[in-house]
Amino acid sequence: MNEKELPFDIMSRLIYRDALMLVIDKPAGMPVHPGPRSGTAKSNETLSDHLDALRFGVPRRPELAHRLDRDTSGCLVLGRHRKALDKLGRLFRSGKVEKTYWAVVEGGPADEAGEIDLPLAPRDPSRGWWMKVDPAGQPALTRWRVLGRGEGLAWLALTPVTGRTHQLRVHCAAAGFPIRGDAIYGHAPRTGGPGLHLHAAALAIPLYPNRAAVRVAAPAPAHMHAALTAAGWRGTMPADTTAETSKA
Repeated sequence: MNEKELPFDIMSRLIYRDALMLVIDKPAGMPVHPGPRSGTAKSNETLSDHLDALRFGVPRRPELAHRLDRDTSGCLVLGRHRKALDKLGRLFRSGKVEKTYWAVVEGGPADEAGEIDLPLAPRDPSRGWWMKVDPAGQPALTRWRVLGRGEGLAWLALTPVTGRTHQLRVHCAAAGFPIRGDAIYGHAPRTGGPGLHLHAAALAIPLYPNRAAVRVAAPAPAHMHAALTAAGWRGTMPADTTAETSKA
């Protein structure tokens, strides 16, 4: 793919860089790599098409240390070489990376903070990404906290303690407050909706021994601004956006 044809400049999306990793602000609507759906899309463009531009003198291009869904925006970590990827992979798999998502949900919880502890399993084995609550599924735990409220909606900080496919989307829907713009688990139309209001807002990555965790944050995407503002957002990152106050 000719880089001039790409709809955005990945360099402008770079929010952190050091010798081991990069963090970029992934746009909503773009898959991180080719998949079954990308072959039928109007454009087969994926984030992977851009990664060569992020070498910064390293012989090999950086690669993904974890994933975000196509319609989720925000902090996405890349490892700059094999050793870095191995280390980052261990941190993500062991749950040592603190992840905070922002979501605007329909309605909202009655309480100000809590947990959703519901196991998840594939709804259809032929579509492994399509999930459901299932007592026989894998354990899944999400912590949440209300950051603001508006008419008919709430702004939440979500912390996925486990990392199941579509965990936050399924958990919010099962708890009675689906994420705004969710055409799979919520009430949004398949086309022409407001876009999924789920954003990987911040990460804390304990990458280096005897040093504080690397903390990064990505600004809220434009398609979420109106709903966030209606729920009390003032255009900046609050001092505390995590859901950790809901720990037992």
